[in-house]
Amino acid sequence: LAIDSTNTSQQRPSCSLPIMAEDIRQDKKANFSALTEHNNNGVTRTSGLASNKTGASKKLVIKNFKDRPKLAETYTEDTWLKLRDAVGAIQNSTSIKYNLEELYQAVENLCSYKVSPTLYKQLRQLCEEHVQAQIHQFREYPSRASVLSFLKRMNRCWQDHCRQTIMIRSIFLFLDRTYVLQNSLLPSIWDTGLELFRTHIVSDGAVQKRTVDGILEQIERERNGETVDRSLLRSLLGMLSDLQVYKESFEERFLTDTNRLYAAEGQRLMQERDVPEYLHHVARRLEEENDRVISYLDQSTQKPLISNVEKQLLGEHMAAILQKGLSILLDGNRVTELALLYQLFSKVKGGLPTLLQHWRDYIKSFGGEIVGTPEKDKDMVQDLLDFKDKMDNVTQGCFNRNESFINAMKEAFEAFINKRPNKPAELIAKYVDSKLRAGNKEATEEELERILDKIMIIFRFIHGKDVFEAFYKKDLAKRLLVGKSASVDAEKSMLSKLKHECGAAFTSKLEGMFKDMELSKDVMIQFKQYTQNQSEPSQIELTVNILTMGYWPTYTPMEVHLPPEMVKLQEVFKLFYLGKHSGRKLQWQPTLGHAVLRTEFKEGKKELQVSLFQTLVLLMFNEAEEFSVEEIKSATGIEEGELRRTLQSLACGKARVLNKNPRGKDVEDGDRFNFNNEFRHKLFRIKINQIQMKETVEEQVSTTERVFQDRQYQIDAAVVRIMKMRKTLSHNLLVSELYNQLKFPVKPGDLKKRIESLIDRDYMERDKESPNQYHYVA
Repeated sequence: LAIDSTNTSQQRPSCSLPIMAEDIRQDKKANFSALTEHNNNGVTRTSGLASNKTGASKKLVIKNFKDRPKLAETYTEDTWLKLRDAVGAIQNSTSIKYNLEELYQAVENLCSYKVSPTLYKQLRQLCEEHVQAQIHQFREYPSRASVLSFLKRMNRCWQDHCRQTIMIRSIFLFLDRTYVLQNSLLPSIWDTGLELFRTHIVSDGAVQKRTVDGILEQIERERNGETVDRSLLRSLLGMLSDLQVYKESFEERFLTDTNRLYAAEGQRLMQERDVPEYLHHVARRLEEENDRVISYLDQSTQKPLISNVEKQLLGEHMAAILQKGLSILLDGNRVTELALLYQLFSKVKGGLPTLLQHWRDYIKSFGGEIVGTPEKDKDMVQDLLDFKDKMDNVTQGCFNRNESFINAMKEAFEAFINKRPNKPAELIAKYVDSKLRAGNKEATEEELERILDKIMIIFRFIHGKDVFEAFYKKDLAKRLLVGKSASVDAEKSMLSKLKHECGAAFTSKLEGMFKDMELSKDVMIQFKQYTQNQSEPSQIELTVNILTMGYWPTYTPMEVHLPPEMVKLQEVFKLFYLGKHSGRKLQWQPTLGHAVLRTEFKEGKKELQVSLFQTLVLLMFNEAEEFSVEEIKSATGIEEGELRRTLQSLACGKARVLNKNPRGKDVEDGDRFNFNNEFRHKLFRIKINQIQMKETVEEQVSTTERVFQDRQYQIDAAVVRIMKMRKTLSHNLLVSELYNQLKFPVKPGDLKKRIESLIDRDYMERDKESPNQYHYVA
């Protein structure tokens, strides 16, 4: 751009445009003078030809009029009349006489001549008059007319107003984008339209109340299951939102009505419906309200609305729902409803902690019944395993694997399982025995491993693990000695689990038992070689298990009268063993012995697999045909109770190799027995089971007493260990230390007795001035 410095007064800068001219090639030495022409329109055209240059340019200079064009005196008024007619036509929905482009140009012209403020005021006044005229149709609307027709009239008025405002704005767009935009205090034409509608129609008390009442009535109808015009509601609520009266005119009343509706509904349905049905109803209601927000309510309403529904249907009834229905859901394993319960309660303030407490209480109550009912002791462990599985499935599938619920379950199991001391530990040991014993065909190796893993979970909850150890050791000994163990691998797997759970000290004796059995096999190989070198080899094949007394349960020695052949063989073994291990003492345990006898019946030869006591009884019938109970007792030396069970197994069981006179299930003092030569059986080797004496109360008590005795030794050792380290300690601190160190439950009274015992035995003494203070005596 080149600025021309001439005619600067009251003129804007002019611009020069370079115009390319053709070269005029004449004589190279010719000179041309510049030609200047002046036109009447103020444009000066200069053409210049320069010598020795190609592509010379012409410049075209454009200048403004010296004087600004003047409008006709009536132009502003005439133009406004034209614009007013157009606005009126838009408002009355009639055709506009003028071209829209012409109207837009007219507005631009008026704005160019500084008429914008007047034009804006006139337009606003025109719109205001029109809106004011609309209010009458609503004030005078028949009160008997339906709510729906009133709402439709309001919606139609609003839609017309929006359409008209958009049309008017398109004509006055130049005004909106120049004058209005430059004046920040002035609302735009669209905002002016909203303001006028809000001020003169929606803010009218009667009209607003009737509109909002109608909307609320339609929503209530929909909540009651009726079909309503959602698009109408969406439009009217959008109107309230656009006019910025949504919250104060509608939302507050809507939330109040919602609160009242759901408070009454919650109270009524809690009485009428069961919990599963009620939970599904709550979920459906929440889904409906969320859908309502998506369909026609303002998004800002969602949070307070859903919060109100959750509070009235759930928050106010949490305790009642759980008291009335949690146990029903858990008893019936209603996983769908339990998952829904968790999902709903997680939305309510304080919901999950309340559910957690009731869940913990349920487990304690249900588990307490399993453990605390002596009549159900037979099935206690299986019931506990099933219950644990069920609760695990609930936490995994319904409670989203929530750590708090998993921990609460563990605490509850630990609490109820230890309410009845010792018995659960004893029964778990017996349950393990039933699974590891030979003949258990219920499970494959993989299933057995899974069962043992589950048992270990229950085992962890037990405080008195030493009780389990005592009974487990007793049953393990039977399995090993009688050869009733189902699988050595399964036995060692269980041992490994116990070692991992309780440490090496817990399983050292159990491992010693396995070691004894393996060493016994080696000893027997050597003993067979030893007997083959004897001058008079025995007709009886002897197998001996050498048990280290400290590892195995304590067995009451029983003296019986063995046949001379057996006694002789015992002496041979004793001589052989003590010759290799001097300084050791052997004590025979006939109660654990068993034998295989070859027998001849009319049907043919058979082999009988029997206990040592059964062997002693049967061998007597090689000497005579018939014996009385007293004669058998005198000859064998078997204790009376044991003898009766032995005779019962031989004469009253499935394999009756003896006949009893008189017949009967029980063995009486006057009964006589003879050999049953007519005995028949399809098998060649027949196992005659000993009548198992059910574990007597005395036997259980003796095992428990042994555990109690062991505990006393452990308490004594712990007290001495603590006092030796601390030298002086108060009673309360000593008891506190003992609770930290001891791994089994113990009462304060028992601790006090052990402390008194140690004082009597001069391991410690009381302080002379303070009786609650103890000193260690070196």
